[in-house]
Amino acid sequence: MFSHIIVGAAHGSTLYVGDMLFYAILFIVLMALIAKFAWGPVNAMLKERANRISNDIDSAEQSRIEAEKLAKQRKEALDNSHAEATSIINNAKDSGAKERELIIGNAQNEAKSLKDKAKQDIEQERADALKSAQDDIASLSIEIASKVIKKELDENSQKDLIDSYIEGLGDSK
Repeated sequence: MFSHIIVGAAHGSTLYVGDMLFYAILFIVLMALIAKFAWGPVNAMLKERANRISNDIDSAEQSRIEAEKLAKQRKEALDNSHAEATSIINNAKDSGAKERELIIGNAQNEAKSLKDKAKQDIEQERADALKSAQDDIASLSIEIASKVIKKELDENSQKDLIDSYIEGLGDSK
């Protein structure tokens, strides 16, 4: 019907309004069909994809926050373990120093005890030696006195007697 109407003529090209109207109606029908059958699923797919991307972003953010928390906890645990190790080392050093002082003190006390015992032993031996010497001198004096009494001696015989006792002392030791 409108196929015979020509809109403008320029250099030999003609534009038919009827064809244009037919194409416009076909375009509108095609757009309605696309809207009815394709637009909903495409739109749903795009919404689903947008939701998935949004969820992935949220999940990545949550993962990042959890990773930061874990990193912070590991750092705190590491700091605590360093502090604990330092504390253990310091305690071991203090304990070692106390043990060393105790061992040195015990060794010094034992050395002093041994020294005192040795002094006592030396004093006892000295006292025993003096006592033995006194006993020997006393018995020699008694022997000499008894022999002198038994025999009256002149000066030469006394000298000979004393010399014989002195020689006897040298032989008995």
